Amino acid sequence: MKPINTITGSLVPLPRANVDTDQIMPKMYLKRVERSGYGEFLFAEWKAADADFVLNRPEYRAAKILVTGPNFGSGSSREHAPWGLQDWGFDAIVAPSFADIFRVNCTKIGLLPVELHDKEVAWLMELAEADPSALVVIDLPAQTVSANDGRPEPSFEARFPMDSYTKWRLENGLDDIGLTLRHTALIDEFERSRPGFAPTLT
Repeated sequence: MKPINTITGSLVPLPRANVDTDQIMPKMYLKRVERSGYGEFLFAEWKAADADFVLNRPEYRAAKILVTGPNFGSGSSREHAPWGLQDWGFDAIVAPSFADIFRVNCTKIGLLPVELHDKEVAWLMELAEADPSALVVIDLPAQTVSANDGRPEPSFEARFPMDSYTKWRLENGLDDIGLTLRHTALIDEFERSRPGFAPTLT
């Protein structure tokens, strides 16, 4: 996965609480064997039922950041939900809280979950609704989210929590496979030391 330093982009406002993974990625689309291609099915039922749903609106199509309500990603642990969000084009999700398994699934593919206070999320939501082209900067090393109205100093800045291990993995672009490959020399040495009758890697 790609290393994350800063993410700069506009916002998609989704002012809904308790959005679960079946709403994010409906179950009928889970039969694919590839990890890619899920973006078109993101919020499929909501998009089909409401022509004015935010992802149907062209002014939000290029946005890189989803800003939404609390307990985002609740429900089943399906990995397809963050896959679909990332495949649609989102690099980060901002919310007051996330379901634990969903948050972990996001960090394993380089989709940045950012937790802010309710009032801070509400400010960003209002910004996105008032100006779909407004840009926000998420700085992972500094753990800040900022926005400005054209002035040199940010008119909005908030800090978000992130444990040091997850932050290190995201900054270095290390998913589970990447973490394993950091120990290639030790793995090779172990394989060389295995007895001749044991199975070997081919």
